[in-house]
Amino acid sequence: MNNMMQKVAIMEPTNPVRSTGIINGRSSGILNWNDIAYPSFYRTYRELMSNFWIPQEVNMSPDSKSIVDLTEEELRAYKLTIGLLATLDTPQARLIHGVSEYVSDDSVHAIAAVIAQQEVVHNESYSYALSSLFSYEEQKQIFDDARQNKTIIQRNERVMAAYDEFLKNPTEQNLVKVIIYSIILEGIFFYSGFAYFYNLARQQKMNATAQIISFINRDELVHGKFMSELLRAVLGENPHLNTEELTTFIEQEFQYAVESEIEWSEEVLQGLVGIDLDEMSTYIKYRANKMLKTLGLDPIYEDAHDNGMPWIKAFVDNFDETKTDFFEARNRSYEKVDADNGFDEL
Repeated sequence: MNNMMQKVAIMEPTNPVRSTGIINGRSSGILNWNDIAYPSFYRTYRELMSNFWIPQEVNMSPDSKSIVDLTEEELRAYKLTIGLLATLDTPQARLIHGVSEYVSDDSVHAIAAVIAQQEVVHNESYSYALSSLFSYEEQKQIFDDARQNKTIIQRNERVMAAYDEFLKNPTEQNLVKVIIYSIILEGIFFYSGFAYFYNLARQQKMNATAQIISFINRDELVHGKFMSELLRAVLGENPHLNTEELTTFIEQEFQYAVESEIEWSEEVLQGLVGIDLDEMSTYIKYRANKMLKTLGLDPIYEDAHDNGMPWIKAFVDNFDETKTDFFEARNRSYEKVDADNGFDEL
């Protein structure tokens, strides 16, 4: 049975401040961070806020010189990967708003607003980077190529179809599905692209772009962690949704996502110096295992318990310590979080 959900009211002052349920609950619409059902959500909010950045912080002028050193294959991969990332971030901002309209916990609304804002910044950063490197016509072509690329369309269509279905038919079951697809998008689909830019930086190429990507990567790790926490909360309060069929669905969709990401990496990153596609495949599977762990599920790839490309960790700050990142652009200090879901490792 599919249970239809109703949009939550903007404000109902006669309802309690602390929501009576993560979904289908009663809530006043007035947020008191000191009186919420899931205190870990406040830690997530603080993490998100401590990550604040804007693209203009990064000086792109070194990349305008470095880009002439890219091989033809590297330049092609640069353009395709920027285009791919834009196709992932843009709809995510819209989806997170759509989900929050059916969640009755006001702390989730606040977090969703910050996540959506960060996704908009991510998208702006791609335009910012491209404007420093390419003519206006070339920039338009990069976005058009991504919009029309058959592989990008195929790998995204499953996620986007689920997003559209939820907006048209907002049932509890469809809500669970879009949260799962968000976890896939935030936790798997970005990562071969991130690795490509970090590999360029290893060769002292396009360091400014890689700096931007490291900021985005840092945000997406928190987004993925939060979506996992949200799913666990929804399923914990609504055990009728937590079925064997759902576990099978999650495992099947994770496998499909991994296969799609590997296919993309083989199409775009083949033959690039510093990229071993077997290591990339293991890394993508490792990411899937990590995300499954956050959901309390067993890994599905027994050959990918370890990060196949450990050099990537040099490019992104860990979450449980103070660390200067690879680019040494600035020091960033993070507060420790209580729950360790393994997000200190990429």
